[in-house]
Amino acid sequence: MSHPPEPGPESAPGPARPGLRRRVVVTGAAGFIGAHVCRRLLGMGIDVTGIDNFDPYYDAQVKRRALGEVAGCAGSAAFDFHEADLCDRGAVGALVAGAEGVIHLAGRPGVRASVEDPVACYRANVLGTAAVLAEAARSGVRRVVAASSSSVYGDRAAGPFHEEMDVNEARSPYAASKRACELMAHTHHHLTGVPTAMLRFFTVYGPGQRPDLAISTFLSAAREGRAVRLFGAPTRSRDYTYIDDIVAGVLAAYGAIDRFGFRVWNLGNNRPASLADLVGVIGQVTGRALRTERAEAPQGDVEHTWADLSRARRELGYQPTTDLAQGIAQQWAWMNGRSGVGGA
Repeated sequence: MSHPPEPGPESAPGPARPGLRRRVVVTGAAGFIGAHVCRRLLGMGIDVTGIDNFDPYYDAQVKRRALGEVAGCAGSAAFDFHEADLCDRGAVGALVAGAEGVIHLAGRPGVRASVEDPVACYRANVLGTAAVLAEAARSGVRRVVAASSSSVYGDRAAGPFHEEMDVNEARSPYAASKRACELMAHTHHHLTGVPTAMLRFFTVYGPGQRPDLAISTFLSAAREGRAVRLFGAPTRSRDYTYIDDIVAGVLAAYGAIDRFGFRVWNLGNNRPASLADLVGVIGQVTGRALRTERAEAPQGDVEHTWADLSRARRELGYQPTTDLAQGIAQQWAWMNGRSGVGGA
């Protein structure tokens, strides 16, 4: 499978100031998306300062392994990592000082976890984002790109979901926290003039995916011969989006945001798949039929997600290239530690 092309001149991060090396700060650098973004930036010869707090939401060793892979691909670019809490403004300010831009991917994920502990969710997502935006403005950072989520669209029966839709009916504290981050980012741009983008990610998967997410869980179950729980009806669907496509979109947004000032973009695949479809694809890829058990859908979860990509295609040249079967095959191969696809 071919990877998405590197961003072209119209979408790649803009030129450095004369005589200066380029440096981008990536928050959440040890996380799934953050580690992939760091690797791509380093591969483009851009210095990266990574920040992560190793939130115990999942095994910190997973993050430490991802960091080791990032450091190993730095090449001619410099990678330095700092463990820090984003709510510590002094630490954040010191790290963003002198940077060209910030790609803010840190946060506390998970709809279910946010229902169980909304205070932790708001602290990490809302207060952490507020601190990043404030210190970016104070330090003279030239642009900010930050992660939002498809969860802001709430529970909609019809799609696809486009950026002009009303997003004021959040179904979970997580969704509400991400909508709050979007509003703060808009205010940040209005007050400071710093170009700022918010990216609504749709169910990202691929090598390095968090172990608690559905595709990781299902693939592990297939390898170990365990049954998996399907939450809600098998017709529930998600717009599963491969990590390389997401990274291409993040970098395109980073390069383009100067032209827009403030902008929200969907980054998805535009081809939702039901739970039943997902189970079938995993069976085909692994050669092992999944045994399933039904469970009640958790509070705050939604029935469907589906990204309208019209704006991202038009303004970023964003075009996902990896279908679900290809992406799951790549994740399965990564889990099994080899380049081919097959049984463990």
